[in-house]
Amino acid sequence: MINEKGGINGRRVNFISLDDGYSPPKTLEQTRRLVEQDDILAIMGSFGTPPNAAIQTYLNERGVPQLFIQAGASRWDDPAHFPWTIPFVNLLRSEARVYAGYILRINPEARIGVLYQNDDFGRDYLDGLKEKLGTQAARMIVGSASYETSDPTVDSQIVALHSSDANTLLIAAGPKFAAQAIRKVFEIGWHPTRFIAQVSASPTVLKPAGLDKSAGVITATSFKSVGDPQWAIDPEFMAWLAFMRTYYPQGDVSDEFAFVGYSNATLFAEILRRCGDDLTRENLMHVATHMQGMRTPALLPDISLSTSPTDYNPLKQMRLQRFDGKQWVLFTDAIQE
Repeated sequence: MINEKGGINGRRVNFISLDDGYSPPKTLEQTRRLVEQDDILAIMGSFGTPPNAAIQTYLNERGVPQLFIQAGASRWDDPAHFPWTIPFVNLLRSEARVYAGYILRINPEARIGVLYQNDDFGRDYLDGLKEKLGTQAARMIVGSASYETSDPTVDSQIVALHSSDANTLLIAAGPKFAAQAIRKVFEIGWHPTRFIAQVSASPTVLKPAGLDKSAGVITATSFKSVGDPQWAIDPEFMAWLAFMRTYYPQGDVSDEFAFVGYSNATLFAEILRRCGDDLTRENLMHVATHMQGMRTPALLPDISLSTSPTDYNPLKQMRLQRFDGKQWVLFTDAIQE
């Protein structure tokens, strides 16, 4: 779309996208091809903690920007050791702290169970929860259960957490296992207050789990919900719908991530535009680490992006929303952690 409108500063964008199959060895192989054969300016928007971990050192040793990656582990905001890597999505620890802060305000006597993925992704949620609960963590967290991504189900973990007498459940799980957890909680007649990882708050999770079974789950977000009628006449939302009709007609306009993906692309384009005629990797990093109050189409109105040379995390504000069985409903103002 951008190229059809004349490109960026008169230049056409050469966008190369390769599939790594979410396999870290394949990620490294494909990234080496992009850097050493295609001579790319930067990697932008690459997905997932394990794949990005596989290429972080390689890209930083070669001074290739690894920008706005779609992974929330705290390791991505480390300019002292990895100056060429910048995250984009809410850091997982910050997200968990938002949940913990809400629990402390609403129910300081809560008994919390945690289902978490046994890697950086899951442990960041658990650590963030403990950090915010502070001295109350040992008392309030009554059970935790981990799973491996190779496990067939998390049914046994949910049953164990139910047995811990928890009345609040944090599901720090990827989409497949989050759907299983929501369904199993319902099947065994358990009714805890449920918090679900932001990455799993999509139709690809809620529909397989069952929309009726998902009603009441809470998640954090910085983005407009595509099912929320308040955005129906929002100019930025309407521009995205027009984009989908023309450029991605087979796409699902009920999918949050389709909107966020489009929104991310507008961010990448704006960073390139601000580079002007100095399209070096060094200047690209300078621009990306000096954002102040930048907006993208999918961001909620009271949330913006800011970075500095010592703080690479651009997205620091979130709001809580609850699924009502049909759509997400916001119920807090912006929270910064």
